Amino acid sequence: MPAEANTAESNQDGAWLTIGSFDGVHIGHQQIIKTLVRGAATEKASSLVVTFYPHPVKVLKDIQAPFYLTTPEEKDRELSGLGITSMLTVRFDRELANLSAYDFMKILHGRLKFSCLLIGYDFHLGKNREGDITELTAIGENLGYCVRAIEPLESGSQAVSSSRVRKLIMEGQLGEANKMLARWYELSGEVVHGDERGRHIGIPTANISCWSEKLIPATGIYSSWAQLDDRLIPSVVNIGLRPTFYENPTLQTIEVHLLDFNRDIYGSNMRLHFVNRIRDEEKFDSAETLMKQIRADINKSREVLANAPAKKNLSA
Repeated sequence: MPAEANTAESNQDGAWLTIGSFDGVHIGHQQIIKTLVRGAATEKASSLVVTFYPHPVKVLKDIQAPFYLTTPEEKDRELSGLGITSMLTVRFDRELANLSAYDFMKILHGRLKFSCLLIGYDFHLGKNREGDITELTAIGENLGYCVRAIEPLESGSQAVSSSRVRKLIMEGQLGEANKMLARWYELSGEVVHGDERGRHIGIPTANISCWSEKLIPATGIYSSWAQLDDRLIPSVVNIGLRPTFYENPTLQTIEVHLLDFNRDIYGSNMRLHFVNRIRDEEKFDSAETLMKQIRADINKSREVLANAPAKKNLSA
């Protein structure tokens, strides 16, 4: 069983274990992990998370577009913050997808010797998704470990899921998505040079170069907290094509204007914590009209952020 990254010991005798992609580490995932950590602690056992990269859906459906709610580093940070003992990341490919549920669990149990498997209510594993709760319970009885299932966590009468969070983010509904994440949705990357149009009109912006596979929110203007090292700065983010300046725009950019901040930060790494969407991206008839709207966006962002706790998205 190949591992992309492995922070787990080769033997986890008696450990409690959960398996899943955990993209986004949303409140449903958090409920599973917290139950795992508590249960393991009761038995004085370690708590182990087995996850996959690339995401199985991305491989099986050959998805090329940006997809992930969390980068591998973000997922590791969020899972570690929930108190797990260790994590094993398994590289997912077509060969692994063709393993039966029994063969996969036999290999995994032979390597890790865990005593209890905790899974979500809709979890499936193995070729053709054959390993549902019933099948996995039977496999556990055969191999000598218990299997426990966690009931779904709902939001607005629907089960919380990564696919639901993705849909909300692609629609620009960051307020609703954030509720399911229990933190602000995040983009991060290096501050790079743009065309510096913002500087020329008196409202300088920083362009962020993000991981190409990270899901970008819908085009529009957002209120956000920008994080540089440990400093949090109120900001306005524009995701879009800048139609006011380009006749046939094709290049989407992520530009952030930092409020009450004036420092050269090219080459720095910035994290953007998206609080809410202010409006759609629009084409204006002049730079002056655009500047007037940007000032209104800045005031709106200040208003939104005044009621949004800056540290909600920061790991302990």
